[in-house]
Amino acid sequence: MDTEITLSVVGANSARQMAELVGWLRREPELRGRVAAIDAVPNPGDMGSLVELATVAVGSGGVLSVLATSLKAWFAQPRHSDIHIEIRSPGGKSVTIDAQRVPDVAGLLQTVIDAGQ
Repeated sequence: MDTEITLSVVGANSARQMAELVGWLRREPELRGRVAAIDAVPNPGDMGSLVELATVAVGSGGVLSVLATSLKAWFAQPRHSDIHIEIRSPGGKSVTIDAQRVPDVAGLLQTVIDAGQ
């Protein structure tokens, strides 16, 4: 059974960064069909919608490991090195991760999922 976790980017330009992250995750073959963007209502004068959150269905076939590896690779890009991502489990538990301070992204994701169930 899959568990849905929620991802959000914390900080400046969060909507733009979140859209980039969703695009990045959707290009992972193992994550295809498992990543959904939740759009926010744009401010007056803005064009299009803004990506506010994303949900990722994890739990089977090593999807959690693929997500962790993909997040690590995304963080490794220079323009993402100062970005923080909040991960929330269905039970409401959350953790914020970034590239410099979390050596074991997969372990942290699993801890959040386990704590939220």
